[in-house]
Amino acid sequence: MVKALAISIQARVPTLVWGPPGTGKSSTILMLGRSLDIPVEVVIASIREPADFSGLPIVDDGEVRMAPPAWARRLAQAGRGILFLDEISTAPPAVQAALLRVVLDRVVGDLPLPAGVAVVAAANPPEQAAGGWDLAAPLANRFCHLQWRLDAAAWADGMVQGWPAPAVPRLPDNWEAGIPAARALVASFIRSRPHLLLQVPREEAAAGRAWSSPRTWDMAARLLAAAQAAGADEDAVAELVAGCVGEGPALEFLGWRRSLDLQDPEQLLANPASYRHPARGDQVYATLAAVVAAVVARPTQERWRAAWEIIARAVQAGAPDMAAAAARALAGVRQSNWSLPVESIRSLAPILRAAGLM
Repeated sequence: MVKALAISIQARVPTLVWGPPGTGKSSTILMLGRSLDIPVEVVIASIREPADFSGLPIVDDGEVRMAPPAWARRLAQAGRGILFLDEISTAPPAVQAALLRVVLDRVVGDLPLPAGVAVVAAANPPEQAAGGWDLAAPLANRFCHLQWRLDAAAWADGMVQGWPAPAVPRLPDNWEAGIPAARALVASFIRSRPHLLLQVPREEAAAGRAWSSPRTWDMAARLLAAAQAAGADEDAVAELVAGCVGEGPALEFLGWRRSLDLQDPEQLLANPASYRHPARGDQVYATLAAVVAAVVARPTQERWRAAWEIIARAVQAGAPDMAAAAARALAGVRQSNWSLPVESIRSLAPILRAAGLM
């Protein structure tokens, strides 16, 4: 869980850690800040007013501005850091409403926080909190939810030997290059399981935890790319995906991903003739989506033309619908000075017309 939390902080996906009081959630988050060498601003949500997040109105030069508090200004000056919202499950509904823009857009009053600021929250389950509230569904859906688990043996060792700084996986500088491929994978899954795109829980308590929506699937794709770049194990990947979309959809997605057995898109772009047409429709879509995502991530004329050849081979193998979706995305990548791959496009003419590209 600590590895998953470290990855989500570096990927700047808002994360909420759930667990009983007195189990070390806050101290671990502070320790992660020290390990990552970034400042941490602790804000106790339960003792704050809505104006502490939406800003205090002041008159400046004849205009009313929403002035941010000191902790927001310190984060803005640092350019990076962690905004740690502690005891968020004891924040009343009015404060939760004020937090919506802070968590999603990282804007406090009229002050946008830098892109290098991560939002992390900690909460006790409402039944264990002092005057606890269930999280409102709109606020809950802005977080990746991680469940804090206490390891008695590790705690006993720490009591005797002291608690060392946790081993923190580091993201490489270019980790975001993997986001298009992760989004293509998630899109392929949703295309085959459309009912999992949006599942709003009916019970108020469940709506205050992780559930699937277009927003949380996008968060899951970002965290999937970050976890892969960090070399995280499958347990950490499962924690992160389930923390975004809920356990049921996450288990289905991870099982589907294991069954894909896709060809490497980079190898396909280097040698389009090596394309092997998959047996299942979702595998075809995932393969073509991965190829297009690879071109989007590193667009060159040679790679763009190779992708058209792969799409043409998919059409010849009997997958025109899948090819049309990939062709529509690939057409948007072309730069004005790139010549068209005439032979590939000629075989795709009916598909391109149907997609409105000719």
